[in-house]
Amino acid sequence: MLGWELPPHNAGGMGVACYHLAKALASRGMKIDFMLPAAPAPFDIDFMDVHEVKDHQFEDIKKLTYSDDVHSIFKVQDKYLAQVHHYARTEEPPDVIHAHDWLTLRAGMLAKQLMNRPLVAQVHATEFDRSGGGYGNPIIHEIEQHGLMMADKIIAVSHYTKQVIMEQYGIPADKIDVLHNGFSLDDLAAADEVSYKYLDMLHEMGYTIVSTIGRLTLQKGLTHFLEGCAKAAEKHEKLCFVLAGDGEQRDELIARAAELGIGDKTIFTGFVRGSAWRKIYDLSDIFVMSSISEPFGITALEAAAHYTPIIITKSSGAAEVLGHALTYDYWDTDRLGQCIVDVATSLGLAKQMAEDTYAELDTLSWSSLADKCISTYQKAAIGDHIL
Repeated sequence: MLGWELPPHNAGGMGVACYHLAKALASRGMKIDFMLPAAPAPFDIDFMDVHEVKDHQFEDIKKLTYSDDVHSIFKVQDKYLAQVHHYARTEEPPDVIHAHDWLTLRAGMLAKQLMNRPLVAQVHATEFDRSGGGYGNPIIHEIEQHGLMMADKIIAVSHYTKQVIMEQYGIPADKIDVLHNGFSLDDLAAADEVSYKYLDMLHEMGYTIVSTIGRLTLQKGLTHFLEGCAKAAEKHEKLCFVLAGDGEQRDELIARAAELGIGDKTIFTGFVRGSAWRKIYDLSDIFVMSSISEPFGITALEAAAHYTPIIITKSSGAAEVLGHALTYDYWDTDRLGQCIVDVATSLGLAKQMAEDTYAELDTLSWSSLADKCISTYQKAAIGDHIL
């Protein structure tokens, strides 16, 4: 399995998905060698072997951000490719090579060529998603195009993502299996170690806290989120808006909140993880996922697990599995504003939405995903090398 990150040293949801999928596969008897660029500390993982690049310091990766030039990432990828090349030359060939996203597709293609084993490419997001529905970086597009064409099978995290792959890369439908991400309530970190006194105070004053959590990037549709919040604030005074996370749009979004007249109602927490991240969910009365293009959106499931009413865009994979969330087109700020007001002013609606979305989590499990993933492996297997 070729991945770019694992928790707790992860920047987003892909690392979380890799970890839980691998754990569920291991519980099915699979032996997993997980290839990772590097980490700041050894991983204490007993269900798989983690192989890290040893010939460079973690600083090479830690300094990278989502706004860095793609060539900086290529420097790390080159060392990652060397690690995979060494593994391919010295270890027994695996039954299946499983590569996660464009960051590992070059290594996946190399491993397939050297080891003559089937390649399964899992798409957590395409460059079209990361660029907010635009074209994005042509170099990354080329890697995605070649990797998906060379893969024996493709896993898409939603039907929405499958459609993007088919339309943008010309991949036939029967080559793509849709496997929605799983979720486990047991995996939520405790949130009682952190205190946000200002949010507690606003709750005591009768304010409704509307939150969104994730990277502050174009893909997440946060300028539209703020515009919808401003329209909600015109109709309902006691609203507070929380943006938890960091990213290249931070300063732009702070300025936009001020321009919209909600600067005094909007809180930017900065980067959070672990229990501080979970505490935001605990304190939220409404959760909004405003993404322009979101292949899945694990944060929506995490919010549902905290009995929080959810409002999400239609252009997201989470909308396929959370049938009791309110949905809207990312650009329809009037509807977003009205949805916020409706939930904030109706305790009955908020309670029913929270209970219904929480119940839907029972249908999503990593164990079920692992079974489907094994089926995809079997379909990808070639010759007499069948699992």
